Amino acid sequence: MNKFPKDFVWGTATSSYQIEGASDLDGKGPSIWDAFCSIPGKINNNETGNVACDHYHKFKEDIRLMKDMGVKAYRFSIAWSRIMPTGKETVNEKGIQFYSEIIDELLKADIVPWVTLYHWDLPLALQMENDGWLNKDITDYFKEYADVCFDQFGDRVKNWITLNEPWVVSILGYGQGVFAPGRVSKSEPYLAGHHLIIAHAKSVKLYREKYAHQKGKIGISNNCDWREPLTESIEDKAAAERAIEFFIAWFADPIYLGDYPKVMKKRLKARLPSFSEEEKELIKGSSDFFGLNHYTTMYAANSDGITKEIAVNGNGGISEDQDVDLSINKDWKVTLMGWAVVPWGCKKLLKWIDKRYHKPNIYITENGCAYPDKLIDGEINDQDRLEFYQEYLKACQEAIAEGVNLKGYFAWSFMDNFEWASGYEQRFGLHYVDFETLERIPKKSANWFKKAIKNESAEVTL
Repeated sequence: MNKFPKDFVWGTATSSYQIEGASDLDGKGPSIWDAFCSIPGKINNNETGNVACDHYHKFKEDIRLMKDMGVKAYRFSIAWSRIMPTGKETVNEKGIQFYSEIIDELLKADIVPWVTLYHWDLPLALQMENDGWLNKDITDYFKEYADVCFDQFGDRVKNWITLNEPWVVSILGYGQGVFAPGRVSKSEPYLAGHHLIIAHAKSVKLYREKYAHQKGKIGISNNCDWREPLTESIEDKAAAERAIEFFIAWFADPIYLGDYPKVMKKRLKARLPSFSEEEKELIKGSSDFFGLNHYTTMYAANSDGITKEIAVNGNGGISEDQDVDLSINKDWKVTLMGWAVVPWGCKKLLKWIDKRYHKPNIYITENGCAYPDKLIDGEINDQDRLEFYQEYLKACQEAIAEGVNLKGYFAWSFMDNFEWASGYEQRFGLHYVDFETLERIPKKSANWFKKAIKNESAEVTL
């Protein structure tokens, strides 16, 4: 029987805008996602997160469901504009109270809180008044916000994640414009990404110096899909490596190796900002663990300088900067998002991170899949999702057996929620949510997790 280590962290995850609702209650300020969702045509069916799963009012019920499922840890994010309505200066005490109550309720249920400070929902005032992540001043505003959170919650929270998927913030928010704040540019993503890295590092320095007595750990969660060479040619192998470097090494290399990848510096030239020597020193080593969000795999081929349209909903960033064409095997299963189900890609990515960054402790902070779940006779038989988790966890177990320091796994997500531009049709949750009644119903995969976690290990053979 293939089992995980007894101290392996089993958890599930959510984000504030996707589940909380209560978008304008109790002093919360508007975020860029509140504004973006109000623009007709930006979101599937013009849906919003105004109510979402109403977690703001149902968090005790939700935590009871987590306890029943047996999860050991829960990763959630704090809405910056619920804590500081304009992103700076004024603190909203009702926002502090809300998250404090969540933390207390989790601890009563013997669930360890893992808190993400930023999951894309920037206070709108910072975008309108200060150009959001394009203005370096935001690195200090973020540090001040982090300071409030460390001060108010750090006596009980011992696991912090500064940023969730800065690649998404940069590319989808400032490059392709499909996510808030909806900007389209060839250069702004690299400036936004630069400031995200510095903001992360400043907050980590603050935590380590001012809050060392809290004895917690702090890191960052980056997302990356695996890129497999389309052929065995030298050119395609180089293209696959280049694609991964433009994806995860963009943010991880400065933290673990001290600067941006050489290939990015060579190709982007002046469009890629440079770190001062002081900033390099600040950034290097600024993560106690490697947070990884992983969902899929694509083939990568060298494009010989000819930019082609990226295939099958794949996302490679600014393709002409990389000269990489992406595709998938027509025989691979795909999820409702069009993402290929390729468990061996997860294992290869874990081993790539292990080698490049000298065996860090890795936590998969997101992994999951969307399928068109339907409620039939009061039950959801999500067999495809169950098999997805079994297969990906088997790949994780194989990576551990081969020496990768994988320490934990967080399933995305705890329950169906507002899935950004896709609205409510993309169901990732282990619990089905009826968005009319907001009732939560466990899926088959949730019950499987319950059995696996209860034994402090998972039998992952099918």
